[in-house]
Amino acid sequence: MIDGPYFVLTVLGVLGTGLVAGVFFAFSTFVMRGLAALPPAQGVAAMKSINVTVLAPAFMIAFVGSAVLCAVLAVVTFVLWPDEGTVELLLGSALYLFGCFGVTMVANVPRNEKLATMDPGTREAAAYWSSYMSEWTTWNHVRTAASAAAAISYVLALA
Repeated sequence: MIDGPYFVLTVLGVLGTGLVAGVFFAFSTFVMRGLAALPPAQGVAAMKSINVTVLAPAFMIAFVGSAVLCAVLAVVTFVLWPDEGTVELLLGSALYLFGCFGVTMVANVPRNEKLATMDPGTREAAAYWSSYMSEWTTWNHVRTAASAAAAISYVLALA
């Protein structure tokens, strides 16, 4: 069984990836639906505001901190190669780093950056809003599943 500081790192990995999964789950299940129900100008304005406020320390510590923690867990696992939990630890790290953090950087952030350049009341913003909602939410489902699966994988490593 995993013990000592390695145990603490793994528990923190469960906590961080689970918290991030919960945030993304909320967006996938009701936040984006609520925004879609608004007129495009209001939805765009609200999402632009969300995209600014998400950069607050509380979420960024959980999101980026979990990525750092997953990277540390992967490196420590490669170095120590424990008798138990190796596959689960490496899988959990890969799921979060690629399926959550990586997807955010290559799929969600570019869409957010494009939306940030638009005035909510314009035809351009209204036209982009529909594809933004569909594409952003699809990629959000991916990162929700990946971060939840990472948390589960870390839990299995502790079992």
